[in-house]
Amino acid sequence: MHAVSLRRAVPGDAPAVLRLFDEAIAWFVQIGNAGQWGTEPFTGQPQWEQRVSGWCAEPDTWVAVHPDLGVCGALVLGDAVGYVPAATEPELYVRSLIGSRDPRAKGTGRRLLALADERAAARGVSLLRVDCYAGGSGELIRFYESCGYTRAVAFTVGAAPQEWPGQLLTRTLD
Repeated sequence: MHAVSLRRAVPGDAPAVLRLFDEAIAWFVQIGNAGQWGTEPFTGQPQWEQRVSGWCAEPDTWVAVHPDLGVCGALVLGDAVGYVPAATEPELYVRSLIGSRDPRAKGTGRRLLALADERAAARGVSLLRVDCYAGGSGELIRFYESCGYTRAVAFTVGAAPQEWPGQLLTRTLD
């Protein structure tokens, strides 16, 4: 197995990160989980292309790079999103985490979350928070729990029929 390296993202990484989202959406459609991000690739959707380009230009966005796959994961750290309750103490928020479905990239998401721990510790912050899609099988919530996060608050974004069920999770570093 090749080692995956981590580095800060650069604006030129945006197409590769969009490709990761496109691959995830295609997989979700295949397994009948269109509720998370819909059925259309993010590539070609101006709002998503702008969002991902903006993320890749931010100083605390990171990519995982596999020697054969290229960019195989991305992590965006920063301030909490507006649809979750405000933190009651200083925090580092995982704004986005995406990884390749390719078996050669297995473990990339966990490695990126370990980097989030390192970044929080370097800032002297012990609280990390992340939100995720709470629909479907619940597998995404269980993934974060397996990485040391705990369920905090369930929430809903939007109104029927466009509701998006979410789960806020927290992790406190020792």
